[in-house]
Amino acid sequence: MAPPRLFVISGPSGVGKSTILRGLLETVSGLRFAVSHTTRPRRAGEVDGRDYHFVSDEEFDRLTAAGAFLEWERVHDHRYGTSRAALDGGAGDLVIEVDVKGAATLREKVPSAVSIFIGPPSFEDLRLRLAGRARESEAEVRRRLRTAEKELPLARDYDHRLVNEDLGPTVEKVAAIVRAARAEAPGGSGDARR
Repeated sequence: MAPPRLFVISGPSGVGKSTILRGLLETVSGLRFAVSHTTRPRRAGEVDGRDYHFVSDEEFDRLTAAGAFLEWERVHDHRYGTSRAALDGGAGDLVIEVDVKGAATLREKVPSAVSIFIGPPSFEDLRLRLAGRARESEAEVRRRLRTAEKELPLARDYDHRLVNEDLGPTVEKVAAIVRAARAEAPGGSGDARR
């Protein structure tokens, strides 16, 4: 039996990564979400242990000191980390959403990981998506756009680069990448669902 595959998904804030991941998990069987830890506050509708493990700064410090994280980064005043336990526990292939720095660390530590960068159709489209979410202040939107300017050129470092123009086709393209990687893996698990 082949070891679980790790699929790493990144892209700028507002590009639709979380929505794409939900669609992917509904479309592809035998795939599970590796839940990251974060110090940011929980947003409406988020569930602890499903969307993130929401922890205090003190708990994050304790976990860091204990060597619990394979990687962690500070993003927009909060910390996010991939725990070793998130990648070790459970059956099935894993998908994780991380920022570009976290993805670089995971690609280094897990060379077999398949990395996928999701980009916007245009920078203006990204600006409109962030402003349209109405979750962040205008200053926060500007800060996220400055971060995106630095992240977008790093798409070249990923195995796959996709533009999220339309959610349905983008989910199917990510699903096709997962299925192809599984088919290429020695003893790959494949996926009967289409």
